[in-house]
Amino acid sequence: MLEKFNLAGKVALVTGCKRGIGKAIALGLAEAGADIIGVSASLESKGSGVEKEVTALGRRFKGYQCDFSDRQALYSFIKEVKADSPKIDILVNNAGTILRAPAVEHGDELWDKVIDVNLNSQFILSREIGKEMVARGAGKIIFTASLLTFQGGVTVPGYAASKGAIGQLVMALSNEWAGQGVNVNAIAPGYIDTDNTEALRNDPERSASILARIPQGRWGKPEDFKGPAVFLASDAASYVNGTTLLVDGGWMGR
Repeated sequence: MLEKFNLAGKVALVTGCKRGIGKAIALGLAEAGADIIGVSASLESKGSGVEKEVTALGRRFKGYQCDFSDRQALYSFIKEVKADSPKIDILVNNAGTILRAPAVEHGDELWDKVIDVNLNSQFILSREIGKEMVARGAGKIIFTASLLTFQGGVTVPGYAASKGAIGQLVMALSNEWAGQGVNVNAIAPGYIDTDNTEALRNDPERSASILARIPQGRWGKPEDFKGPAVFLASDAASYVNGTTLLVDGGWMGR
């Protein structure tokens, strides 16, 4: 059974891999045997922390930098990465941003940036990498969703809209591609100790109320996503399609 989780010989493209959940997923996939292509808005092309950790595991790493809110930069990255790595077996759409402001103050510039990074770029990447997977009859695509795929949140209308759309996009792509050998799924993090939740963790009242609702009684850690990502990227999940897997310490069951 354990052999089904072996990713040796696979190549995984992980967006937003410089830190947090994305970095943990990249390391988890490398630990399972995959070589990693990493891209983030501020990732060093060589010598990054994630590259050092991946190569220390005996796996290959190639890094790129891309601003996912810039459509031209995105297409340039896609052209470059496809030329450098013609066969990408696993795509992890993890890059994302969150911009907080009440709806009445949530200007076009905030909305557009969040939607471009969290939704538009992820569809374009999935389409351009996914078409090669469909042609080969094999591939795995994993999105990072959110609790706000299911809930509305507070003062993050763009983020909530983008993550709700990700849940629908996962099902839409799965409906088209599951029968062609491409598994499309998502992981929905709960409240995780990352840069995105720093404001919440630094607010004593919000932090206490959040912890009170989490049955497991703690904030999640990026490392909690290694196992779920390896599962969805592996043959062990060959009959899993169109699913958003909650990794939330029990939050949504409360």
